[in-house]
Amino acid sequence: MNKKVFFNPGLSILPVEKPMGFFYGEDVFGPEVEYRRLDDIRESLMDPGCEGPEIVYAIAMDVGKCKHKALLEKKHLLYGVVTYAAGKLGREPVRSQGHIHKVSEYSGWSTPEIYEIWSGEAIIYMQEYAEDNPGRCFAVYAKPGDVVIVPPYWVHATISADPETPLTFGAWCDRNYGFCYDKVREHKGIAWFPVFNEENKIAWLPNPDYGASELISKRPDNYGPFGIRKGTPIYELFEEDPDIFLYVPCPQLKEELWTEFIP
Repeated sequence: MNKKVFFNPGLSILPVEKPMGFFYGEDVFGPEVEYRRLDDIRESLMDPGCEGPEIVYAIAMDVGKCKHKALLEKKHLLYGVVTYAAGKLGREPVRSQGHIHKVSEYSGWSTPEIYEIWSGEAIIYMQEYAEDNPGRCFAVYAKPGDVVIVPPYWVHATISADPETPLTFGAWCDRNYGFCYDKVREHKGIAWFPVFNEENKIAWLPNPDYGASELISKRPDNYGPFGIRKGTPIYELFEEDPDIFLYVPCPQLKEELWTEFIP
């Protein structure tokens, strides 16, 4: 695996490892990072007692170019960045626990999210429902420069597929973001657990707390109808047209595209 690939996101933010977090350039604003520790996510892992890095990932919500700060607030858009630790969580890869976006007071919808991978290798896992029947389940394999869209109301989790290389990504979110974990935790995690097999490749095991489902593994779809241009950073797309991602805080603008959505 190529450990040197880093996709330029179009703004001067770089991940750092010691301590885990981000370096912001002079023209970029951003908060102190928040940490998600292994103890925070154990309930949603296949083996809650597993060993792994104490700090699983660092997250900075609301970053951007200083000249866009007021514009981002006006458009109700928020750009977040996340970097993961290298390593494993027992047999599982380093990952988030899985959640649904809360219903936003701004739109009355659970909101979508637009991921852009900067470094490492990602799997964006998503399932339609957090109920006993999880509906359609997808594992979308993404590399630096790839974009993946998670639709409104879907459960999703971000997985680092390469234990040797930290995963870093950026994402467009609703400024009124929030996470709902209850239903996922009731089922002791997502419907399919990623695990490393004997060849150190990702395999998938069904979570017995859900009914039977099929997992579809794929590469990211062509998101042209959502304004995505392959190879163009999603922050740069916003710079070109500040209205291009208004469907993130207002998902109803793309209502017809969310029906039978394929990521």
